Amino acid sequence: MAQDIELILLRQWASYLTMPIFLCDHDGHLLFYNEAAELLLGRRYDEAGEMPVSELATIFETKREDGSELNAEDLPLAVALRIGRPAHDRIRMKGLDNVWRTIEITAFPIEGQRDRHLGAVALFWEVDPSWK
Repeated sequence: MAQDIELILLRQWASYLTMPIFLCDHDGHLLFYNEAAELLLGRRYDEAGEMPVSELATIFETKREDGSELNAEDLPLAVALRIGRPAHDRIRMKGLDNVWRTIEITAFPIEGQRDRHLGAVALFWEVDPSWK
């Protein structure tokens, strides 16, 4: 399937960065996550492959920071896709290495020329336990 040039370029950009990044298309399919994200998630992208964003909350168990349930549609990446606005949250996530981590996530929609909704990007990082 052909991808928009903006998504191709974003994937290339993300592959050079040391900050964990997810990239998904307008249909909500995870197209890529970079090597930095692989380290936090416990699985290489080549092994996981493309998947619906809704599967992220089931593959990578997520909870609100206080331990309460977090629905997949409330993840910042899903909000950026569904509503078309930036979203941010601090959550708990258990990677495939079975380690729980507190992470901050900021996601924003990708809008191309001529009002084309292309998808969304999420940047995330592990929170140092000493941060409040």
